[in-house]
Amino acid sequence: MDIALGKTGLRTHRISLGSVKFGRDTNVKYPEKFLIPNQKQVSNFISLAGEMGINLIDTAPAYGESEEKIGKAIAKNRNKWIISTKVGERYENEKSSFDFSTAGVWTSVHRSLKNLKTEAVDILLIHSNGNDLDIINNSDAVETLIEIKKKGLARNIGMSTYSPEGTLAASGFSDVIMTTFNLENSSNLEAIKKAHKKGCGILLKKVFSSGKCHIEKSLEFVFKQEAIHSAVIGTINKMHLVENVNLVSKFS
Repeated sequence: MDIALGKTGLRTHRISLGSVKFGRDTNVKYPEKFLIPNQKQVSNFISLAGEMGINLIDTAPAYGESEEKIGKAIAKNRNKWIISTKVGERYENEKSSFDFSTAGVWTSVHRSLKNLKTEAVDILLIHSNGNDLDIINNSDAVETLIEIKKKGLARNIGMSTYSPEGTLAASGFSDVIMTTFNLENSSNLEAIKKAHKKGCGILLKKVFSSGKCHIEKSLEFVFKQEAIHSAVIGTINKMHLVENVNLVSKFS
């Protein structure tokens, strides 16, 4: 049930594992409260995901302790996993800060590599603050990501976008794009299709609109689109993960 992720040379399961809940429980938009899992729980959960065929984990510096926990969990079988992380946003003292400067991006990627215990990440994305076009056109982020890729610290680069305009603009330099597409918000669809035609790998975020949308209807809606490669599902609930994997097999 895996699929080629654009022109990256990677193949990913239709469900990917989002990791916000591994390390952060404040200023998140999930409808129900949850407890942040400890290292053992995260390691066991990642092992379960791997047994089900999931092979991509998405994380970010903005997800609290997520990167560190993932790094420890996969240290012995790093090559089995596609690791996607981000630059641009940090989250400390219950507040986000953004830095898309050359120095900020380099500092971020070096910290992530250390936390993840790896020499290179498979996917490195710009973590947009919502001003997609401003970041692409007026910051050093894109140029710096290209340099990071040249140096071999990221095998593929791209952006986690908000707007259709941002998705379209990001397709000009991205190997992979992560963007929103769900039953409540399909505004990115045409931009997704155009990015797909250019060979970009397409990862989706907020497939269930942070827990507000019906799971089965959402997955069916998403995977009717040929341009979609994988849906990043942020969960720490084993039954939820199993349900998603079982359902997606009906639509892929």
